[in-house]
Amino acid sequence: MKNYNNFAIPAYNGTVRTFPRLAVASDEEPENQDVAEPADPPQPEATMPPPREGNPRGTIQFLTIVGQVEGHVVLPPTNKATKYEHVIPQLVMCAENTEVDGLLILLNTMGGDVEAGLALSELIAHLGKPTVSLVLGGGHSIGVPLAVAANYSFIAPSATMTIHPIRMNGTIVGAPQTYDYFQKTQERVEDFITAHSRISNERLKKLMMDATQLAQDVGTILIGEEAVQEGLIDSVGGLHDAMEKLYGLIGK
Repeated sequence: MKNYNNFAIPAYNGTVRTFPRLAVASDEEPENQDVAEPADPPQPEATMPPPREGNPRGTIQFLTIVGQVEGHVVLPPTNKATKYEHVIPQLVMCAENTEVDGLLILLNTMGGDVEAGLALSELIAHLGKPTVSLVLGGGHSIGVPLAVAANYSFIAPSATMTIHPIRMNGTIVGAPQTYDYFQKTQERVEDFITAHSRISNERLKKLMMDATQLAQDVGTILIGEEAVQEGLIDSVGGLHDAMEKLYGLIGK
């Protein structure tokens, strides 16, 4: 088809009306017609933040041990407890994770199950990465091995640590073998504490058997600086001191 020029159509009143040129589709290519290329769509501005860099001093993982260390027997729901089956996987993952450079243990525990506490203490002592512990509030009974298991230990000035021999409540078999087992378990705790602190075995036993400090039991309560003087804890300090020490161990 062709493009027609202006043409006229007679109106009903006898006048002639002229219509402009109509553009009709044609198979022929137009001559000397510039074809505008489509413009590129506008590119959105970069809104993603730059990648976050890691801490140049190292990455620290925190572990809290609070309340009572729960063993094989489930404690009542009214007791605040730290379950060893929850903490053991955390320690294993900390040792396996290449992005973690050190472990900071925060303690505020009244003690609890001896075997569960020793199991956690052994994992901390042989984690393979720098570890620092901080006793806040209290680190009593089996909390003492948990505190000294780290490479370096701190205690808050107002925190306390109670040292006493192991006990068992409930029905027991009154036989010599029962007391022999108690003695062996006591030796396990003493050997671990003396191996990971500066206190001697003789001094530790003397503190455990002191009958002048506790009203209804034997043992010794150490407050802040006293625990450092006895050789159980390395230094008195707080969270900032513990983190700075751990960063220093990571840097080495």
